[in-house]
Formats: sequence, C-alpha cells, structure tokens
Amino acid sequence: MKKINKIKIRVNGKVKIIADNSKLSVLVNNLKIPLKKVAIELNREIINKNNLNKIYLKKKDNIEIVHFIGGG
Repeated sequence: MKKINKIKIRVNGKVKIIADNSKLSVLVNNLKIPLKKVAIELNREIINKNNLNKIYLKKKDNIEIVHFIGGG
C-alpha cells in the first residue's frame, strides 16, 4: 500500500493539510466553492479559473478565496 505524502498549505489564513500533488481544482471542489462567485489568489497572484486543473499545490502555498457579495 502506497503512503500518501501530506503537505501544509494556507487557505484564507487557516492551515490545511492536503495530499501532496493535489490540484487546485480538487481543493476548490472539496471546499464546495461556487466558482462563479469567487476570486482565487495563489501566493498573491490571481488565478484564471480555466487553469485550476493545471495547477498543482505545493508546500507552504497561500490561497485566498474572496467571495463577491452583491448589494445595492
């Protein structure tokens, strides 16, 4: 049985432990984030949502997920 390596990342300031080689798309899916209502920043860089499946998370990555709130 293969051992799964774990890494620590930060999501909105909170430490999360995830499997090494996880894609950003998997994290977003696991967090049940509505993609149409958020902006995603990885290490202070805004991510194009079309690339979520191409980005692999690394140890100490810092992710900020900002929700858009409508109002009037």
